[in-house]
Amino acid sequence: MSRIIKEIEVEGKPAVAVFDTGATFTYVRSPLISQAPRKKITRPAHVILGGQEIDIKELCIIEGKIEGLDFFADAVPVNDLARADGHDLDALIGAITMERWEIKLDPKSGQLDLEGLRRREFTEY
Repeated sequence: MSRIIKEIEVEGKPAVAVFDTGATFTYVRSPLISQAPRKKITRPAHVILGGQEIDIKELCIIEGKIEGLDFFADAVPVNDLARADGHDLDALIGAITMERWEIKLDPKSGQLDLEGLRRREFTEY
């Protein structure tokens, strides 16, 4: 098994992202999303991300592409993300984003199932 690390696009810029079902939120390095709309959080949430403690004080609405397929998500801006498998990370795509777009991981092959992103049709209850 391996981590799934892919080059994606965030706000029109190339980014190296790890897809992590163990993370709730999506995190993106602040320089990549400096122009993205931001919303202040009234009561911050405290998380430990890669060994560093952070308070989520704001969220950004971002647009990007995964394998050429458009997506949008809310993301937590962070100053820095760790390295993973020799890659400097720009983004960590968390479970909420993957669930919204029905992105499934196959760690054995290192591939993403992007059928939900391709379809772009959802049934809401």
